[in-house]
Amino acid sequence: MNRSVRLQAAALLVAAWIGAALITVAVVAPGAFAVLPSRTMAGTMVGRVLPALFVAGMVIGILVAVVTSGAPSTGAPSAGAPRWASASALLAALACGVAQFWITPKLDRLRAGIGGPVDALPAGDTRRVAFGLLHGYNVAGLGVAMLGAAVCLGFLLVAMRPRS
Repeated sequence: MNRSVRLQAAALLVAAWIGAALITVAVVAPGAFAVLPSRTMAGTMVGRVLPALFVAGMVIGILVAVVTSGAPSTGAPSAGAPRWASASALLAALACGVAQFWITPKLDRLRAGIGGPVDALPAGDTRRVAFGLLHGYNVAGLGVAMLGAAVCLGFLLVAMRPRS
């Protein structure tokens, strides 16, 4: 497979993942919290979507890093773009991995330990505070992954520009 096709395939995968992430954060999550009868149910529903998004982000990030690390360099000013695309793809994959395999299990254990709606706990309860922090870290992980993927896509587009 030639360099151009590899870069185009990588860009398509990254763009598709960014689209899925945007749909999740802009439509699915807000929609779940708007229409489901409780925040617990909405959180459970969104919690079922996020693992697929995180795992896809890891797989695509690693795949794109492998594909772009094998892209031959040229003397063009954009010669370093595949290397930077690879690095930012790995950043996105790492952020997804941390969110999925480190933060999410802690959230799940905490939620199970609470045994009921987090919202039912008093505002100052240490479990509610811990849940809020972990939730924030999970959101930040997705944000870092999305930013890494967007930077990766930018570098892929630069690398695909026709040479003059």
